[in-house]
Amino acid sequence: EPVYRYYPWKALLKSGTKGVALSEYGRNLMRDMMLVYDGDQKRYAKIAGHGFRILAEAVERDLPYEIKCPALLICGEQDKAGSCVRYNKAWHEDTGIPLEWLKDAGHNSNTDQPKIVNWLIEQLAQRAKCLEA
Repeated sequence: EPVYRYYPWKALLKSGTKGVALSEYGRNLMRDMMLVYDGDQKRYAKIAGHGFRILAEAVERDLPYEIKCPALLICGEQDKAGSCVRYNKAWHEDTGIPLEWLKDAGHNSNTDQPKIVNWLIEQLAQRAKCLEA
């Protein structure tokens, strides 16, 4: 939280938008979301810090989060956000949940490769429907 609070807002806005997506579409979406907090960086920092704390607490607890329904991990090959690549690899190895790597995609891979992400979700839903029958 302190990093987000005291980092110069314009630099944070620039790095935040460039850091999550490769496509202009994805970067513009992130920029628009961040601009909601323009003039209230303290609130943005508090929300971001809360998210990081939740993730850190979950990792520290190391609880067996068993997923009992069809699932799929999707990760952009160029995801540079925190430990996402490492966590996705570990979740895949530990659980056997399929992991799809998306070429030309960053952290918000659904904004960089929306057609592929939607297709993967449709395939997952179709497989889940077959399992119900």
